[in-house]
Amino acid sequence: MSQGVRTSPEGSGRALSEAYDTALLDLDGVVYAGGAAIAHAVESLGSAREGGMHLAYVTNNALRTPDAVAAHLTELGIPAGAPDVITSAQAVARLIAEQAPAGARVLVIGGEGLRVALRERGLEPVDSADDDPAAVVQGYGGPELAWGRFAEACYAIARGVPWFASNTDLTIPGARGIAPGNGAAVEVVRIATGAEPQVAGKPLPPMHRETILRTGAERPLVVGDRLDTDIEGAFNGEVDSLLVLTGVTDAAHLLAAPPRHRPTYVDADLRGLLAGQPEVTRESDGFRCGGWTATAGAEQLDLNGDGEPLDGLRALCAAAWTAAGDGSCSLDAGKALARLGL
Repeated sequence: MSQGVRTSPEGSGRALSEAYDTALLDLDGVVYAGGAAIAHAVESLGSAREGGMHLAYVTNNALRTPDAVAAHLTELGIPAGAPDVITSAQAVARLIAEQAPAGARVLVIGGEGLRVALRERGLEPVDSADDDPAAVVQGYGGPELAWGRFAEACYAIARGVPWFASNTDLTIPGARGIAPGNGAAVEVVRIATGAEPQVAGKPLPPMHRETILRTGAERPLVVGDRLDTDIEGAFNGEVDSLLVLTGVTDAAHLLAAPPRHRPTYVDADLRGLLAGQPEVTRESDGFRCGGWTATAGAEQLDLNGDGEPLDGLRALCAAAWTAAGDGSCSLDAGKALARLGL
């Protein structure tokens, strides 16, 4: 993948599970939501694995341990072991270990996943700013995380202790909808202290480095539902990506994506791993994919034809991204997306 400006989704004559050796799969919004498997995920991942694709599960959620995540996946019908799971807790623990003395104490504002990752790096988790920590680390702690934990972080940061965050996702998808994520909690501490954390998770390089170190992937494909973490992380790591529309990102946000948020491929769900991807071609009357042709007018995106809705969306992406260049498309796409039922 080059770092040039992408102006269209790409096509693939081969199934993506054959074209890439490893799928780097986000979890929330891709494999499951609120703990329940997303439609078609179990069957699609099973077929990809049987075909020889290595599956690695890469999550910014630092709450659960790799063992717990792997056990959950296995219960859903997706066999996995702890080595198949890479978390932002592991990425931030490595980042801290590279800067703190061996065996240093680290004040933990988060869940068990952070504690396990820190111990893996020989660091000692502590709970109080008065425990003389060498670092503060903040990760998603679930809805039960007590408000007083933020105060402990602020006390330590005010004394000059370096502050690290596993990730800064503002939201997290669940069974009942979208809830505040670790990024919202990080903002609480940022506002109170005026400090800035070092961040490890997607889309930043420490998470990509952790993933490649642990998986050994040579031809990885990032699979995610978020433009600002999964797809931008793939862009930063210069690897290809597949956006699935089962989580946070909707069609309108995709059309408005700036270059760093434009995926290589777009599909409805994880069944996209098992198929090739249709080409989008530029023609005199616009951009064509399947039975649809999309054009960018002076004020809106227009769509003509019929066929598979996703083909229409791919054609619209090409029209929108080409019109926007290295910016974001602001053309009205409401009528075009309504034709596609998106």
